[in-house]
This record gives sequence, C-alpha cells and structure tokens, in this order.
Amino acid sequence: MKVVTPVPPSLFQAFAGNWGAFLLRGIAAILFGVLAWGWPALTLTALVLLYAVYALADGILSIVVGVRGRDGPYALLGLLSLAAGIVVLLLPGLTALLLVYLIAGWALIIGVLEIITAIRLRRQIDGEWLMALAGLLWLLFAGYLIAFPGAGAVSLVWLIGTWAIVLGLLQIALALRLRRWSRGGPTPA
Repeated sequence: MKVVTPVPPSLFQAFAGNWGAFLLRGIAAILFGVLAWGWPALTLTALVLLYAVYALADGILSIVVGVRGRDGPYALLGLLSLAAGIVVLLLPGLTALLLVYLIAGWALIIGVLEIITAIRLRRQIDGEWLMALAGLLWLLFAGYLIAFPGAGAVSLVWLIGTWAIVLGLLQIALALRLRRWSRGGPTPA
C-alpha cells in the first residue's frame, strides 16, 4: 500500500502558481547543456562561468519559489545554488581544476576499495575478478584525469551538458504539469 504524505496546500499553490519559474529553470538548464556541447573547445574557464550564471539563475528562481511557498528547504536549495555560483565566479580557474582533481580522487578511492573488496571476496564468490576489473578501470580513469586534466575537464563538460539537458527536460515537463494544475486541471493525489 502506498502511503502519501500530504503536501501543504500553500506549497502546492505556490509551486503551481509559479510554474513559469520551473519552466525558466528548465530552459536555462537546456541552454547551458547545448552551449556546453556546442563549444567544448572553449576555455574551461568560460564553461565554468556558464555554469556559474546557470547556478545563479537557478538559485534566484529557487529562492523565489521557496519564499513564496514558505518552504524553507527549497529556499535553502536556492541559497546553496546561489553560493555555488558566487564561488565559481570568484575562482573559475581554481574551481575547474579542483573539480577535475576531486573526481580523480573519488575515482582513485573507489578503484582501490573495489580491488580490496574483490580480493577479500575471492574465496567466497565466483567472478570476483569482475569487481577487481571494475576497480582497475576506476584507477585508469583517475590516472587519466590526473595526467590530462584539460581533456578530463572537456569530458566532464560533455557529461555536465548532458545532465543539464536531461534536467531541463524534466523541469519543463514539471512546469507544464504545474501549469495544467494551476488552471484547474487534474490535481495530484
């Protein structure tokens, strides 16, 4: 049996009444994604600045929806996006390099832990070599990012661009549903 947590009417009304903010967030995300894919050879700093503008716009629009809906967590989400955008604007080069190295460190740790786990499981399961191979691939990925941070950054830009397009499409779908609800269409359960 599905348990439905009731949503305060004021929050629902605020979201439905501000469906345009969700639409703008979706459009901004898609534009960011298309620009990231269209110009991967631009300097990473320029792409990071595009993200900063997106994060600022997303933060402002989320704060508006959160405040109007009296939803503190959603307003906090907006503040976090706004803060991320400001940090990226202030330190674009450092932000890009740190992101690549952060992901490299994450991949390195995952790779080592996958290999350790595979070794520990070698007497308990068949096919532990698959886990060890996955760990090795993580290590190779980490090494690639460390050795070629620029190429790794372009790959990350493509990944982030794809994420932004998918997120944007979801935001637009939500905006259209909220618009229908705001105009008296079928409301959620």
